[in-house]
Amino acid sequence: MKQNETMRVGIIGTGWIAEKAAITLHGLTECEAYAVGSRTLVTAETFAAKWGIARAYGSYSELIADPDVDLVYVGTPHSHHYDVTREALLAGKPCLVEKAFMANARQAEDIINLAHERGVFLAEAIWTRYQPAVSIIRGLIADGRIGTPRLLTATLGYSMGEKPRIMRPDLCGGALLDLGVYALNFARMFCCESNAEGAFVSTDIMSMDGTCVKSVTGMDLTNTMSLVMKNGMICNLQSSAACVGDNIGVIAGTEGNLIIDNINNPQAITVNGPDRTYVETIRVPQQITGYEYQFLACHQALLEGLLEPREMPHDETLYIMLLMDKFRSKWGVRYPMDYD
Repeated sequence: MKQNETMRVGIIGTGWIAEKAAITLHGLTECEAYAVGSRTLVTAETFAAKWGIARAYGSYSELIADPDVDLVYVGTPHSHHYDVTREALLAGKPCLVEKAFMANARQAEDIINLAHERGVFLAEAIWTRYQPAVSIIRGLIADGRIGTPRLLTATLGYSMGEKPRIMRPDLCGGALLDLGVYALNFARMFCCESNAEGAFVSTDIMSMDGTCVKSVTGMDLTNTMSLVMKNGMICNLQSSAACVGDNIGVIAGTEGNLIIDNINNPQAITVNGPDRTYVETIRVPQQITGYEYQFLACHQALLEGLLEPREMPHDETLYIMLLMDKFRSKWGVRYPMDYD
């Protein structure tokens, strides 16, 4: 891509997350919702007509083969990420892949290695990693506004009923890959320290434990995860597909705390001092949907010729997948892909 050139995005999938991507792209000048691919042409054409997208394809392969597509956005269920991403990378197409990145760490490692072998850009679309709230919160911690952080808590819960993508093993069901991934990323983003270059580096995990309540299909409906960090912090994380959570994140330090209103899409950060004395509320910049930052990061990375975004490097994507594999192993939650 060249400077001032619009990034043409090809959207794989036509579900609600693909619609959110289309809405976002329509609000950007640097990027364009250029094409959509579905398993049937009728579905693709209906989606394209609704969102004003120029090209519609009745297969993912046709979209990947379009020479005018600059970035393939994979918005299918995470159970289907591997095959389509692999096909796109083999075709030399840069990819932005929805969270959870893959079904398991083995798939993630294979795809990341392929991207490096082929020299093709690859990113995970874990949108919270790219949002302005990250630098705001890290700045507050680095400035000593809450003293030394000691405890982090994060909850994300939605009452989803018996949706197939939650209940079915073949769709990588359960709360962990759909919701718990945000809580784990929240911990990794803010349990961090500055390195010699001034960049933030996530603190190593010394030990981890957790438990879950399963569905009749063997998927984790509600789970808890506890992490003990090398820097002395403890993280208590919860996610659930069976209840309405408060979705709040709290970073508690020796001199105060930060309360983040929604770990899934932060809008406000409340700063409290000693004895929980209110200090101020910081609001994030107005957004389109919150997805724009990941597309803009991809646009910038392609301009610079990078293979991964600075906001979510491949090592971190793989680390999160490894953590989720370990928790699933402990809980006895298995997907068909785990046996391939």
